[in-house]
Amino acid sequence: MRAFFVGRFQPYHLGHHEVIRNIITQVDELIIGIGSAQESHSIENPFTAGERVLMISRAVDEIKEELRIDTKVYIIPLEDIYRNSLWVAHVCSMVPPFDVVYTNNPLVYRLFKEAGFNVRHTKMYNRNEYHGTEIRKKMLEGEDWERYVPKSVAEIIKEIDGIKRLREISGRDF
Repeated sequence: MRAFFVGRFQPYHLGHHEVIRNIITQVDELIIGIGSAQESHSIENPFTAGERVLMISRAVDEIKEELRIDTKVYIIPLEDIYRNSLWVAHVCSMVPPFDVVYTNNPLVYRLFKEAGFNVRHTKMYNRNEYHGTEIRKKMLEGEDWERYVPKSVAEIIKEIDGIKRLREISGRDF
């Protein structure tokens, strides 16, 4: 069975990590869609699609090594089209065919359900802490953000000087 899971991953955090760890044990192949792929260099979307691909691929490698599994994972950037009625068709045209969608996003759930897909909810993992908005806020305010992301993701953010980028974009370069 091939599954589809989509997120913005700004940044990829331990909540995403646990959801993917759970999904990857239930399927033969997993497609991870990077939503809003065209967005970057803003407070809400500081990282590029390519940077997010790198974050996710390294984090997924950690999961696969830890679980000793070789599930095939595709990571595909998806640009927004801003037309909900066409979004599912757009996604389907950009990714390999899939059998099931995993999501907790009410809109994503509804759109795929209306299109006739098998849609399953994912478990939420400490949503108050593992939330991109809160993690970006911690980055901006100089608080401990690294404990909310996999080690490999923290390394990539440091490598690309992501904190400095976020602070410069926000006007808080200190």
